[in-house]
Amino acid sequence: MTLHLSAFADEASADFAEQIRALREERIPYIELRGLDGKNVSELTDAEAERYAAMLKEGGIRVWSIGSPLGKIGIEDDFEAHLRAAERVFRIAHIFGTEKVRVFSFFTASPEKDEEKVIARMLKMMELAEDCGVRLYHENEKHIFGDTAARCDALLRRVPGLGCVFDPANFVQCNEDVSSALALLRERVDYYHIKDALFAGGEVVPAGCGDGQIGELVGGIGGDTVLTLEPHLSVFEGYAQIDATQLKNKFSYPSQRAAFAAAAEALRCVLKEKGFCEEGEKWIK
Repeated sequence: MTLHLSAFADEASADFAEQIRALREERIPYIELRGLDGKNVSELTDAEAERYAAMLKEGGIRVWSIGSPLGKIGIEDDFEAHLRAAERVFRIAHIFGTEKVRVFSFFTASPEKDEEKVIARMLKMMELAEDCGVRLYHENEKHIFGDTAARCDALLRRVPGLGCVFDPANFVQCNEDVSSALALLRERVDYYHIKDALFAGGEVVPAGCGDGQIGELVGGIGGDTVLTLEPHLSVFEGYAQIDATQLKNKFSYPSQRAAFAAAAEALRCVLKEKGFCEEGEKWIK
């Protein structure tokens, strides 16, 4: 069994050249693209995307997926405009050489009432994605329709072809039992975000230090997959652009880079504890 590591490197630095350097120093060969020099990946022009793609190639880093903000709008917001934005994101994905795009399932205060509208919108995004040659991967996130394991299950059953990204800390922050969520979704998870948190207060902590059952998550992996490190251990530049809630941290670090290093080391420790050995760019068991 082989695991590959990826990361949201904008948590190491807003500067893209520094992101590449941090990934190389932490021996992480893949990136999930989100913030580049303070600009969201969805906002890039073709020329900018091509320039950043060249930087990644020169630095020996490959793009695992596009960490897009698609689906992170209110269920009553303008969906036609959002579809036009999605088409732009899908074009950017091709420039970066990936067919994977992370998405969400719309903010709603009444998920049961809005389920049919959510499903209809997700189906339309999937249709556009298929036409554009990319695949969508849904992440559980606070306050969206798919913030619980049960509603993630509903999305995966009702939206054919939709991929699944499992974020344990987000489940914790929604008061979901992570072991139960794993039992329900494990067989359909395409890859994992590695972020941990505490039920008490919702504070984000290094992998293995919280209630996100990171050890159980890693120990129960049954086949090749990717783990994307998403530390959230310091208030990194650009956080307010991706999450409207306050970022709570139990641990403090002298810099974003130090927080990123601590998160990477915590993940490596969990991998070793669960019997994985680092061999080049891979973790083997």
